[in-house]
Amino acid sequence: MIILSKEKQSRVYTINLSKVWLSPRIRRTKRAINMIREFAQHHMKSEDVKIDQNLNMIMWKRGIRHPPRRIRVKMEKDEDDVVTVSLYSEEIKEEEKPKVKTAVSVPTTEIVTEEIKEKKETTSPKSQKAETKVVEEVEKKEKSAKIVEEPKDGKRK
Repeated sequence: MIILSKEKQSRVYTINLSKVWLSPRIRRTKRAINMIREFAQHHMKSEDVKIDQNLNMIMWKRGIRHPPRRIRVKMEKDEDDVVTVSLYSEEIKEEEKPKVKTAVSVPTTEIVTEEIKEKKETTSPKSQKAETKVVEEVEKKEKSAKIVEEPKDGKRK
C-alpha cells in the first residue's frame, strides 16, 4: 500500500479535446469543461475538482461552438483531496529570454555608390564595367525620383 504525503501535489498535462467536436455545436464548450473535469478525476484520483476562472475564460473565449482542440493545464491536489485545475504558464528564466532583434539600417544610394567606387579600385576591368552600369542606373533612379517630387506650393512643373 502506497502512503501519499499530505503535501500539495501538482502535475502538468496537455488535454486533447478533439473528441468535443463530435458533439453538437451548441454543446461543445460545455462538453469540453466536463471532459477536463473527468480527466482530472481520472488522473488525480479525486472526485472534488475545481476549474480555475482563467481556464474557464480561455475555454469560453471563442464561444460555445468553437472550444480549443487541446489545452495545457496544471493540476494541483491539496491536503483535502480537492483538485484545482488551472492554465499552465511556463516560467521563463532571465538567462533564457529570447534576444531582441535590432532594426537593420538600409543603406542610402550615396553609401552604395561610395562602396562601388571603392570596389572599382580593387576589381578587374570586366567587373568595373558592370559596376559602372549599376552606378549609372542608381543615378538615373535618383534623378527620376527628384523629377517626380512635387514643389512645396502644390503645383507641378
